[in-house]
This record gives sequence, structure tokens and C-alpha cells, in this order.
Amino acid sequence: MPTKKIELQEGDLAPSFKLQDQTGMWHRLSHHRGGWVLLYFYPKDDTPGCTKEACGIRDYFPNFKKLKAKVFGVSVDSVASHAKFAKKYKLPFTLLSDEGKLAVRTYGVWGKKKFMGRVYEGTLRTSFLVDPKGKIRKIYRNVNPAVHAGEVLADLAK
Repeated sequence: MPTKKIELQEGDLAPSFKLQDQTGMWHRLSHHRGGWVLLYFYPKDDTPGCTKEACGIRDYFPNFKKLKAKVFGVSVDSVASHAKFAKKYKLPFTLLSDEGKLAVRTYGVWGKKKFMGRVYEGTLRTSFLVDPKGKIRKIYRNVNPAVHAGEVLADLAK
């Protein structure tokens, strides 16, 4: 069933979802109310930009924990792909599999991309910082993987 694309804005209630993580456990965003959540959407496991972004978050993860902020990486890769990616780079946070593309479409991050002259559909590198009440406090579009973790932590410290 196609999902209507929503143009989410800062201040909107973050849409909930039910997705499996790299261990096969199910997660709902609504179960994490009461604390900050970084929900970052990325194109593909084990590619250069996505690895840089994940490892940056991994390296700053103790700071996220100090601030009691949960981190969820979301891509359309499989649970098995996430498990390999998390193990290979020792990622201490949760990766969620959205093979059905429900969350990427609901969050408006599935769209046209261009690479080496080729146009195709894929996940747009975008993150959402969700506050303890479940509202989107900040949307990061066209994320720079090398500095993203530091940007989010600076916003959480405000």
C-alpha cells in the first residue's frame, strides 16, 4: 500500500513506526518518548559516506549516552546487512531495517538522487532530532557525514 509523502516540519509530532533492528528485535519510535532520539536515515550499509557517518556517531556515542539520547540509524537494507555492518564497525547503537520503505516514505526521505549522471530513487541522507515529547526539534537535510555527530551533540547541549 503506497504511503502518502508528508513534508515534515520542525515542531511536528514525529511519525511512529515499527521496524526490526540488526538483532531482529522490533522497535517503535513511540516507545522512546521521555528521552531525546536521533533518527538518522542513510542510503546504504558499508558504503563510504554511510560508514563515515556511522563511525562518527560511534566515536561520539559516549556523549550521546551522557545526554541520555537514543540513536537509530535507518536504511532500506536488510536485518542481516545491518548485523554485518554493526559488527564490522563495532556500532554501539541501533540500526533499523526499513525494507518495505514505509518509514523512509513517511518521513519524506525517499526521493530522486543523481550519481554520475544516473537518476534513481533512494534514501536522502536526512536526520531528525526528536524531543522527549515526541516532537521533531530539528531536521538535518543533506547531512555531511564527517561532522554530523558533532552538530547533533551541539544542538542537544543547547
